[in-house]
Amino acid sequence: MVYTITFNPALDYIAQVENFKIGEINRTKTETILPGGKGLNVSIVLKNLGIENTALGFVAGFVGEELIHKMESQGVTTDFVKVEKGITRINIKISSMSENKVEETALNGMGPQITKGDIDVLLEKIQKMSTKDMVILSGSIPKNMDKDIYEKICKELSEKGITFIVDSTQELLMNVLKYNPFLIKPNKEELEETLNCKISTKEDIVNAAKELKKMGAQNVLVSLGNDGALLLTKEDETYYSKAPKGQVVNTVGSGDSMVAGFLAGYYQTQDYEYALKVGVAAGSASAFSIRLATKEDVDLLLKQL
Repeated sequence: MVYTITFNPALDYIAQVENFKIGEINRTKTETILPGGKGLNVSIVLKNLGIENTALGFVAGFVGEELIHKMESQGVTTDFVKVEKGITRINIKISSMSENKVEETALNGMGPQITKGDIDVLLEKIQKMSTKDMVILSGSIPKNMDKDIYEKICKELSEKGITFIVDSTQELLMNVLKYNPFLIKPNKEELEETLNCKISTKEDIVNAAKELKKMGAQNVLVSLGNDGALLLTKEDETYYSKAPKGQVVNTVGSGDSMVAGFLAGYYQTQDYEYALKVGVAAGSASAFSIRLATKEDVDLLLKQL
């Protein structure tokens, strides 16, 4: 089974507005409420691409119940830990369109209070996993959670011989590289931030990816937005894929969709180059739509690549 872990999931209220103005009353052009959180995005796109998976994480209150309902209505199995204090986040995402340019503004909630007992319940679920399973850890953690939670989980997974993927940055990422994650997915800005360096060329990107690989990552997938993506494999092979053409509507979840697309492509073929193309197509498909990538979207964009 494939599992995703989202420590601070949310319901995302996504609104499109013409010429959003701060301090004034703005009228929405469209509005949508979707499950939010990096791991949940990965779960949804994996399911859309035919990969069964289970979403893990923490939920609380009436928002948490609605989040479970929305995930399961999209065919994703859930096994969340239900937290007693606080409520699951509601994040507001405003997409403002003006003069053929899209600007995005976000207001993210805090999330519930997660106790040591809640974390222990999640760890018990992980301890029951086997080497046939795969785990994807994505995103940030709540402020009241110990910063070593990623490290605790990755150590457990590594000791059990379970394949795992990490999509996070800075300390959360750096502290788990020693456990040899199968895949990490920084973008260009996150590479600069994590390694404290300036990146200007593809050669810089490859060199930065090699640094992360030296620290323990098996495969490094670097998303480059409109420029596509670059992959450095554990065999030191480098692959690049351009991005397909299309109108960007909403970039929320596009990086998570790239992770899901890559894993789906690799799961089906064990071919890194093909997996990279599916990842780029999935990431672009989500960016070109208000919803996350579907198989039909991905297949269509794959023809461009």
